[in-house]
Amino acid sequence: MAVTERMQKAAGAGTAAIITLDLHGKTQYQARVALDAQLRRSRGVYRIHVVHGYHNGTALRDMVRQEYAAHPQVLRLEQVSESVTDLVLREL
Repeated sequence: MAVTERMQKAAGAGTAAIITLDLHGKTQYQARVALDAQLRRSRGVYRIHVVHGYHNGTALRDMVRQEYAAHPQVLRLEQVSESVTDLVLREL
């Protein structure tokens, strides 16, 4: 799983505010497991930047946008582009 943490300074504290999760090449099941695991580890995280791609089909994009829009930890979804969706967990 390719997870990248971008460190951002939020009010002077060095916390990982945004996590990038790359789901390229994963099945829907694998993507769901990766997203659920990341949500369990999301303490102190403001957003999960989900790179799902769309050139090889929209199954992952549709799954992320449909299933995680109603997830209890997700405040809202932001459709950054056709290939990227942000899961907003809390406001800055």
